[in-house]
Amino acid sequence: IANALRWAELGVPVLIHAFPDDAANMTIKDRRDSFCGKMSACNNLRQYGIKYSLTSLHTVDPTSADFRADLHRFAATCRVVRGMKFARIGAIGARPQAFNTVRFSEKLLENSGITVETLDLSEVFGRVEKLDSEAAEVKAKLQAIDGYISTKGIPADALMKMAKLGAVIDGWMGERNLQASAIQCWTSMEEYFGVVPCTVMSMMSNGLMPSACETDIAGTVAMMALAYASGKPSAIVDWNNNYGEDPDKAVIFHCSNLPKDIFVDKASDIIPADDIPVMDYQEIIAGTVGRDNTYGTVVGRVKGDPFTYLRVSTDDLNGKVIAYVGEGTVTNDPLKTFGGYGVVHVPRLQKLLTYICENGYEHHVAMNLAKVAAPVHEALTKYLGWATYHHGVQD
Repeated sequence: IANALRWAELGVPVLIHAFPDDAANMTIKDRRDSFCGKMSACNNLRQYGIKYSLTSLHTVDPTSADFRADLHRFAATCRVVRGMKFARIGAIGARPQAFNTVRFSEKLLENSGITVETLDLSEVFGRVEKLDSEAAEVKAKLQAIDGYISTKGIPADALMKMAKLGAVIDGWMGERNLQASAIQCWTSMEEYFGVVPCTVMSMMSNGLMPSACETDIAGTVAMMALAYASGKPSAIVDWNNNYGEDPDKAVIFHCSNLPKDIFVDKASDIIPADDIPVMDYQEIIAGTVGRDNTYGTVVGRVKGDPFTYLRVSTDDLNGKVIAYVGEGTVTNDPLKTFGGYGVVHVPRLQKLLTYICENGYEHHVAMNLAKVAAPVHEALTKYLGWATYHHGVQD
């Protein structure tokens, strides 16, 4: 086994499976060597430096539900490893001046196979300026925006700016073969272009091309890992507020560019009408640049579901990529606020928050409405070599 894998030079995750014995058939003719042989196989693989994954049971029937669950988890691990090894991310604009927290090392990411391509906002605005409003790609993007989210009350000129912005970003990402992005979403965009890019970013994330706020490239990496694992859209949010007196609950929030599929929808009978996602203006930035320059946010409430959270960061001083991952539940607890928001329950949340602060992690965290912490942790730790804390498991 070890030689076959070494000579094949596949460089991919490996799942070790062993057949179970039947206690009623343990003669020399019937008894297997899987129980013991699995240990020897793993011993040799470890000697050869070949990384491998294990089933949840030492021996398992390949027709059982347990093995199907193992395969499901392993497939998620494989998707994350494959996606991360060849990821290409676009950084559109420099980080906002006040956001020292989203600094990262391109070199450390490149060492893991993740390439970052850059595009200055001046180039974006220049390309937008050259686009005709009647261009096919602009008209198609305008139609896509109208079909994506309710735009009632949004000025036509703001929608046209969003369409042109989206067309330019789509074109550049296609040219550079990029799978995800992070964008400087304030305040240059609003001051010199006149809209927020949130809807355009939301649409990309909803289409499994994650797009993070505030040029948070490491946040984009986390969004990608979760999306690869689950096959569902990821969002980037702030760990934003406590929720009352419950130490295991918190408010998550962004302005927002959250993907539409993670919001509650019209079929829900437990939420008020103003929780349904719509396009609006960015209330925070409007205070400095004016409401008319901030149309384009996607606001609403995140639906109540189990979720996985993940933060990736580059520990530049120690020359390594680090992360934390865990699972929780988005609740339906009452909350009246603005932007994209939700209430979450995370077991032993205070311990997690202490870990975040002690290790200097960012306030941004990626989230995905799926339970994929285990395969993501294995992919990042075992196969990518990133030091990853699994909250609730490593406590």
